[in-house]
Amino acid sequence: MLDLVLLVIAIATGAPGAETSERAAAPLPPASESGEARSFTSAEDLPPGSVPDPEPEPASPYEAEQQVATGRFLTALEVKPILAATRANWIAVREFDGQDLVYVTHIWSWRCGLVAMHVGINGAEPEPWPLPDCHEETNAPNAMLPDDGLPYRAFPLKSIETVTVELVYDDLTTERVSFNRQGALIP
Repeated sequence: MLDLVLLVIAIATGAPGAETSERAAAPLPPASESGEARSFTSAEDLPPGSVPDPEPEPASPYEAEQQVATGRFLTALEVKPILAATRANWIAVREFDGQDLVYVTHIWSWRCGLVAMHVGINGAEPEPWPLPDCHEETNAPNAMLPDDGLPYRAFPLKSIETVTVELVYDDLTTERVSFNRQGALIP
């Protein structure tokens, strides 16, 4: 087995005596007169048999956290199954005092495994909705304390038709769900 590993390393590094492939490498496209490599502008310009590079993924502003079960519901590993099972309860819409209130209390209750939450109203692209810090120094890290703010926002009465929620877990996976008013309305 070790001989095979050494042989693969020797071939990859081009060591003397290493076996090499008898296939000739395909020639590179000619360089431009300025010495720069030729760039292709569309799929029609590409050499036969090649495919265009995929669009690069936009850089995430978040950093993945290590996924270790703590027993305290602090990571995506622990909260993702709970949020998946309770997806229908993520948000609520309530008519109160002449306004529509959109509540995210349920999500805040499991926020320690999240890095971000985005909410879109009536088909708008979801926008960041800040999450309170996780209170890891306490016995109840997901508890909502008075300094955390209110887990709802007010809108004009009967203006909420749909709510789209996008969660970014601390393992950088995302989940996006849309709710209609009737399905989210509470008495």
